[in-house]
Amino acid sequence: MRVVTGLIGAIVEAWSEVRVHRTRVLLSLIGVAVAVAAITGVVAVGGVLEQSQTESNERYGGRPALLSVNIADSTGSRTPDAGTMDAALTRLADRYNVRYHSRVLQDQLSLTTPQGVVQSNMMAVDPDYATMHRLRTISGRMPDAADETHLAPAVVIDSATWKLLGSPPLATHPTVTLQGEQPVTAVVIGIQKSDCDQCYSITMLYDQFLRLNAPSQSQGVIPTWEAWVPPVHSQALSARFTTDLTTEFTGGWSIQVSRNDYAANQYGDPLLPVKIGVGSIAGLVLLLGALGLLNISLVTVRYRIREIGIRRSFGATAGRVFFSVMMESVVATVVAGIVGVALAIILLKNPITDGLVGQAVQDVPPFPVSAAILGLVVSTAVGALAGLLPALVAVRVKPIDAIRY
Repeated sequence: MRVVTGLIGAIVEAWSEVRVHRTRVLLSLIGVAVAVAAITGVVAVGGVLEQSQTESNERYGGRPALLSVNIADSTGSRTPDAGTMDAALTRLADRYNVRYHSRVLQDQLSLTTPQGVVQSNMMAVDPDYATMHRLRTISGRMPDAADETHLAPAVVIDSATWKLLGSPPLATHPTVTLQGEQPVTAVVIGIQKSDCDQCYSITMLYDQFLRLNAPSQSQGVIPTWEAWVPPVHSQALSARFTTDLTTEFTGGWSIQVSRNDYAANQYGDPLLPVKIGVGSIAGLVLLLGALGLLNISLVTVRYRIREIGIRRSFGATAGRVFFSVMMESVVATVVAGIVGVALAIILLKNPITDGLVGQAVQDVPPFPVSAAILGLVVSTAVGALAGLLPALVAVRVKPIDAIRY
């Protein structure tokens, strides 16, 4: 109890001294607060940038772990029967409890637009594909399971194709004509960002594409099957998939199961150079603030030699004097650290920043508690280091000499 009381008393005393000398330490504490805000912000922004990079990679390669299954003839002269392949892959998903999986077929498709007939890249997928690849639309939505029952195919086009249609509002249910065995009118339900002004693309559900264009019309294009599985089980499931499909597809069929997501071949942190660069700048600002606080603390101790001597003559121990002088710097920098952390949170979590971040990141990470803790730990450490030398100077003061001042 005496230890706790002494600690609280030292903190209260240190805060009183900081308030007395606030004009001297204010500029140094501003530097410390700015540096802590920078370090805290680096950690928080690093999390956002990492999430943005992760989501970008997942849109192209899929979420970890994404297994891609290809069934092909080793001679290249035949394609697997669509019905047999679908049945085998459905049994595979049920057997190993694969929650998210999708057939994927990429081909060319002719579209009739007000500007004429254009060739477009076409991707036919199942509803789970959008979740597995974090597909996003700039307007509208991706096709879901409910769209499979509609007579008119639901399609998502890119912004370049949308401009060819005259940029109609999606609320008017714009349509586009798909050329197949028979021309079919499809309803546009979503718009994705285009890679270029003349790169046309369309995404639709796999079963609706088969109704539009019979499997025999696909010119030998073989669909692949993608499965989103836990990363820790990816190797075991890859071997199981290969074994089971090899058993079902005999007679010269080649089974290839590969992991294509970004995490399969990623080593280290791709954002590490950015974090080191910004962290180094923040560390330099923190060092300058600490040096300024150290200088102010030394000057303050010199002015307080008489006070320290009187305290020593009344029985204050060297340890008590050392602790009280050091605590003045620690309390000051902790307060500056709290202000810096609060400043970082305000800057990163205000509506304007959230709006900008939300355009690039689908799942915005919360402000990390580790960043706030890091800021407070750094500010405390700076205060301890800045107060160490003045505390040693105060301890070396002899009461008889101090009283002469």
